[in-house]
Amino acid sequence: MANDIPLYPKELSWLSFNERVLQEVEDESVPIVERVHFLGIFSNNMDEFFRTQVAGVRRLTSFSIGTEQKAYFTRLLEKINKRILRLEERYSDAYAKVMEELGQYNIHIVREGGLNCQQLAFVKNYFQREVLPELEPFFIDGRSPMPLLNERDIYFAITLKLKGEPKRYAAMEIPTSILPRFIEIPARKGKKEKVYIVLDNIIRICLLDIFRSVLPIISAKAYMFKISRDADIELSEQITQNILDRIERSLKQRMRADPVRLAYDMEMPKILLDLVKKKLKMGNRDSYTPGGRYHNSKDLMHFASDSKSFLYRRLVPLPTLPVNQSVFEQLQASDLLFYYPYHDFLAITNFLASASIDPQVREIRITLYRMAKNSRVIAALINAARNNIKVIAVVELRASFDEEANICWSRKLIEAGVLVIYGVPELEVHAKLISVVRREQGKNRFYTQLGTGNFNESTARVYCDFSVLTNHQAVGRDIYNLFEYMRFPNIQQNYKHIIVSPFSLRQSFDQAIEREIEAARKGREASLFFKCNSLVDSQLIALFYRASAAGVKIRLLVRGQCALMCETLGLSDNIKVVSLIDKYLEHARVYIFHNGGDEVMWISSANLKKRSLDQRIEVTYPVMNTEHYNTIRKIMELQWSDNQKARLIDAGQTNTQLANEGHKGCRAQDAIYRYLRNL
Repeated sequence: MANDIPLYPKELSWLSFNERVLQEVEDESVPIVERVHFLGIFSNNMDEFFRTQVAGVRRLTSFSIGTEQKAYFTRLLEKINKRILRLEERYSDAYAKVMEELGQYNIHIVREGGLNCQQLAFVKNYFQREVLPELEPFFIDGRSPMPLLNERDIYFAITLKLKGEPKRYAAMEIPTSILPRFIEIPARKGKKEKVYIVLDNIIRICLLDIFRSVLPIISAKAYMFKISRDADIELSEQITQNILDRIERSLKQRMRADPVRLAYDMEMPKILLDLVKKKLKMGNRDSYTPGGRYHNSKDLMHFASDSKSFLYRRLVPLPTLPVNQSVFEQLQASDLLFYYPYHDFLAITNFLASASIDPQVREIRITLYRMAKNSRVIAALINAARNNIKVIAVVELRASFDEEANICWSRKLIEAGVLVIYGVPELEVHAKLISVVRREQGKNRFYTQLGTGNFNESTARVYCDFSVLTNHQAVGRDIYNLFEYMRFPNIQQNYKHIIVSPFSLRQSFDQAIEREIEAARKGREASLFFKCNSLVDSQLIALFYRASAAGVKIRLLVRGQCALMCETLGLSDNIKVVSLIDKYLEHARVYIFHNGGDEVMWISSANLKKRSLDQRIEVTYPVMNTEHYNTIRKIMELQWSDNQKARLIDAGQTNTQLANEGHKGCRAQDAIYRYLRNL
């Protein structure tokens, strides 16, 4: 509870979200390899949860002022740990069941004891040729401190039984950053099957070979463990060209940050577990997660299958722009709306590629937050610079866990002649914008992209996001002026057609919701229909409670965290919250206000979090095109009508599946594709 506003703890809500991911693993109607991928997503989410959410509560526990505050965060940490243990137990059961069902489809992930002679020979040869050169074991039973461990990696803690000598203890990184985690091995003779063994088990088979040359070893046993560190990065307030150096120093500090979680094989002997804890300097407030012999199950996200029958049928992205027509000519005729991944992200890459070689284009300006590994967006910007087009890229180096990649991209852009700006002092740039300035008939014309998602070809295949390309000159001038502000933050700009956080978004939300409250009090129809990734801002939640009490009907589609106390008598009587988890990740943000029957719709890069409203550059765009409004409105209603993959968020956030209520089944993501295909 913050400032006496009733709130559901956002950390527990985050775990409720990850439980919805786990429900996809447990859902037997989901194709088997997709369930394997959801196992990986759950594991990856849990890693991030410890690095950010748990680490944050742990810091608050340490630095709380007063016994009451400290007691609150201590109890919260206890609740988190209990909830995690329950989820991990379910995860282990689901993992075992999925692995068993894989076998029914002749896909086997075998353990070291299940190999025949041919397979064993293959594995030993692979170990000598590929694995052994990458292994660097180190002893942990002496006085020397534990080497710096990377939280992205997994490790073996090893017990070594020696002839005529005391036991020794060692540790070793499993080189999954260099070698694949899943290695295909020969099938059994006469069998039509796919057989895989994890890299960990290859090392287990050949464990004695690692130490035999230096120790009189009789036997060895290996137990996996991994750590999660506090992911907080501290930055000074001023953003200058030296931010590259400061970010790099901060990343190094993150690598040395205190571990906040130790996940380990529950079969690990206590003496070895205690030794690992001691070497890592972990104490009673840290989290300990006993589990099975495998960790870093996030690698399961990339588990491959040759058979499409084991995966969701991938929808063919809908075409966007005619190949033989200039995108600028199209935009002169009408604005364009895209909804990825239903539409092809080529709309954006082709837009940039065309601009990069157009002799009439004078400038390209873009915000970059998360980019694909082999980014066509970056390639187009570099090509534009080579063609003597002025290119300005605002690169956000503080994008969580993408800092290193963004540093690398920044340097490549600078080498190509692109003017790179590293954000704004004290504000993270999260807006998704492109501004192209083109010289036409002696005048500069603006062509602008406003969206809810990153310029990332990889994530655009699975993240649902809206993108608008427009030739609206007043909107284009606003976006151009915002880029000018990001270049010269001391000069404030005016924006007539966009809402910019942190300058006006919170105020705009307050005013729009207050209008609904006033209408409801006068007995008129009033409603809000919002879609976002997270709802944790306490001031907005308090406003929702007031609106609910006044009689405003509120529908909320919230994919992730929700700190609003749902279905609570006298507090949220007129509020219903639904979360949708399916084959694509719901990522778009849409905010609709009844506005006396003349509905107002915003699409935005901003979630309903304090950080988004007060500490980031975010852009919210009131939808002006009637066709675009109707399309987005229909998509929202389809998502609200989902009774196959949607979950009701109740007071306890128990993730109850929505009842059919007599209507035929609606799976929103399939229905949306059919709707867009028929437009």
